[in-house]
Amino acid sequence: MDKRIKKLLTDKDTVTKIQNKLPKLFQMAELESSRAGKIGMEVGSLRERILVALMIYKFGEKNVETEIPITEPEVDVKVFNNPISIKTITGQSFSGVKLIWTVDAESAVNFREHYKPGCDMLFVQINWKETIYPII
Repeated sequence: MDKRIKKLLTDKDTVTKIQNKLPKLFQMAELESSRAGKIGMEVGSLRERILVALMIYKFGEKNVETEIPITEPEVDVKVFNNPISIKTITGQSFSGVKLIWTVDAESAVNFREHYKPGCDMLFVQINWKETIYPII
Protein backbone atom coordinates (compact mmCIF):
# COMPACT_ATOMS: atom_id res chain seq x y z
CA MET A 1 0.00 0.00 0.00
CA ASP A 2 1.21 3.51 -0.81
CA LYS A 3 2.89 5.08 2.23
CA ARG A 4 0.68 8.20 1.95
CA ILE A 5 -2.45 6.07 2.21
CA LYS A 6 -0.97 4.07 5.07
CA LYS A 7 -0.23 7.34 6.88
CA LEU A 8 -3.90 8.29 6.54
CA LEU A 9 -4.78 5.17 8.48
CA THR A 10 -1.99 5.41 11.08
CA ASP A 11 -1.73 9.14 11.81
CA LYS A 12 -3.16 9.66 15.32
CA ASP A 13 -4.99 12.91 14.52
CA THR A 14 -6.55 11.46 11.37
CA VAL A 15 -7.52 8.22 13.11
CA THR A 16 -9.21 10.25 15.87
CA LYS A 17 -11.17 12.22 13.25
CA ILE A 18 -12.12 8.98 11.51
CA GLN A 19 -13.30 7.47 14.77
CA ASN A 20 -15.42 10.56 15.50
CA LYS A 21 -16.92 11.13 12.04
CA LEU A 22 -17.26 7.77 10.31
CA PRO A 23 -19.67 6.17 12.79
CA LYS A 24 -22.16 9.00 12.22
CA LEU A 25 -21.79 8.77 8.45
CA PHE A 26 -22.01 4.98 8.45
CA GLN A 27 -25.12 5.15 10.64
CA MET A 28 -26.70 7.53 8.12
CA ALA A 29 -25.79 5.07 5.34
CA GLU A 30 -27.53 2.28 7.25
CA LEU A 31 -30.63 4.38 7.76
CA GLU A 32 -30.66 5.35 4.09
CA SER A 33 -30.43 1.74 2.94
CA SER A 34 -32.93 0.27 5.43
CA ARG A 35 -36.38 -1.01 4.59
CA ALA A 36 -38.74 -2.66 7.04
CA GLY A 37 -36.04 -2.65 9.69
CA LYS A 38 -33.47 -4.50 7.55
CA ILE A 39 -30.32 -3.07 6.03
CA GLY A 40 -30.03 -3.62 2.28
CA MET A 41 -26.94 -4.64 0.34
CA GLU A 42 -26.60 -1.13 -1.06
CA VAL A 43 -25.18 -0.02 2.30
CA GLY A 44 -21.80 -1.25 1.04
CA SER A 45 -21.90 1.16 -1.90
CA LEU A 46 -22.84 4.04 0.39
CA ARG A 47 -20.01 3.23 2.80
CA GLU A 48 -17.63 2.97 -0.15
CA ARG A 49 -18.62 6.48 -1.27
CA ILE A 50 -18.04 7.79 2.27
CA LEU A 51 -14.54 6.30 2.33
CA VAL A 52 -13.76 7.63 -1.15
CA ALA A 53 -14.93 11.08 -0.01
CA LEU A 54 -12.50 10.82 2.92
CA MET A 55 -9.66 10.09 0.50
CA ILE A 56 -10.65 13.00 -1.75
CA TYR A 57 -10.76 15.28 1.29
CA LYS A 58 -7.37 14.09 2.53
CA PHE A 59 -5.48 13.76 -0.79
CA GLY A 60 -7.34 16.08 -3.17
CA GLU A 61 -9.44 15.36 -6.25
CA LYS A 62 -6.45 15.26 -8.58
CA ASN A 63 -4.94 12.34 -6.63
CA VAL A 64 -8.13 10.25 -6.35
CA GLU A 65 -9.58 8.65 -9.47
CA THR A 66 -13.22 7.67 -9.09
CA GLU A 67 -14.15 7.11 -12.73
CA ILE A 68 -13.67 3.36 -12.55
CA PRO A 69 -15.90 1.35 -14.93
CA ILE A 70 -18.72 -0.49 -13.14
CA THR A 71 -17.58 -3.63 -14.94
CA GLU A 72 -14.19 -3.51 -13.19
CA PRO A 73 -14.34 -6.61 -10.98
CA GLU A 74 -12.05 -5.50 -8.18
CA VAL A 75 -10.95 -1.86 -8.22
CA ASP A 76 -13.23 0.70 -6.56
CA VAL A 77 -10.92 3.73 -6.58
CA LYS A 78 -7.37 4.72 -7.49
CA VAL A 79 -5.39 6.87 -5.08
CA PHE A 80 -2.07 8.23 -6.37
CA ASN A 81 -2.71 5.86 -9.31
CA ASN A 82 -2.74 2.93 -6.85
CA PRO A 83 -5.83 0.71 -7.40
CA ILE A 84 -7.79 -0.10 -4.22
CA SER A 85 -10.69 -2.41 -3.51
CA ILE A 86 -12.92 -1.22 -0.66
CA LYS A 87 -14.72 -3.73 1.56
CA THR A 88 -16.81 -3.04 4.65
CA ILE A 89 -18.50 -5.40 7.05
CA THR A 90 -20.63 -4.95 10.15
CA GLY A 91 -20.03 -7.12 13.21
CA GLN A 92 -17.55 -9.72 14.28
CA SER A 93 -18.07 -12.26 11.49
CA PHE A 94 -15.92 -12.20 8.36
CA SER A 95 -18.26 -14.55 6.50
CA GLY A 96 -20.16 -11.72 4.78
CA VAL A 97 -17.36 -10.15 2.71
CA LYS A 98 -18.13 -10.37 -0.99
CA LEU A 99 -15.21 -10.58 -3.37
CA ILE A 100 -17.44 -10.55 -6.43
CA TRP A 101 -21.10 -9.83 -7.17
CA THR A 102 -22.74 -12.57 -9.18
CA VAL A 103 -25.99 -14.52 -9.20
CA ASP A 104 -24.31 -17.54 -10.78
CA ALA A 105 -23.13 -19.89 -7.99
CA GLU A 106 -20.70 -21.73 -10.27
CA SER A 107 -19.00 -18.47 -11.29
CA ALA A 108 -18.75 -17.40 -7.64
CA VAL A 109 -17.13 -20.68 -6.59
CA ASN A 110 -14.74 -20.54 -9.54
CA PHE A 111 -13.79 -16.96 -8.68
CA ARG A 112 -13.21 -17.80 -5.01
CA GLU A 113 -11.03 -20.79 -5.80
CA HIS A 114 -8.83 -18.88 -8.25
CA TYR A 115 -8.85 -15.44 -6.61
CA LYS A 116 -5.53 -13.64 -6.32
CA PRO A 117 -5.66 -9.99 -5.24
CA GLY A 118 -4.85 -7.65 -8.09
CA CYS A 119 -4.76 -4.52 -5.97
CA ASP A 120 -4.60 -3.23 -2.41
CA MET A 121 -7.67 -3.65 -0.25
CA LEU A 122 -9.08 -1.24 2.32
CA PHE A 123 -11.10 -3.34 4.71
CA VAL A 124 -13.22 -1.61 7.36
CA GLN A 125 -14.90 -3.65 10.08
CA ILE A 126 -17.77 -1.87 11.81
CA ASN A 127 -18.59 -3.07 15.28
CA TRP A 128 -21.16 -0.76 16.81
CA LYS A 129 -20.16 -1.81 20.33
CA GLU A 130 -16.53 -0.81 19.78
CA THR A 131 -14.48 1.89 18.04
CA ILE A 132 -13.86 1.78 14.29
CA TYR A 133 -10.32 0.80 13.33
CA PRO A 134 -9.37 0.42 9.67
CA ILE A 135 -7.45 -2.75 8.91
CA ILE A 136 -4.46 -2.21 6.65
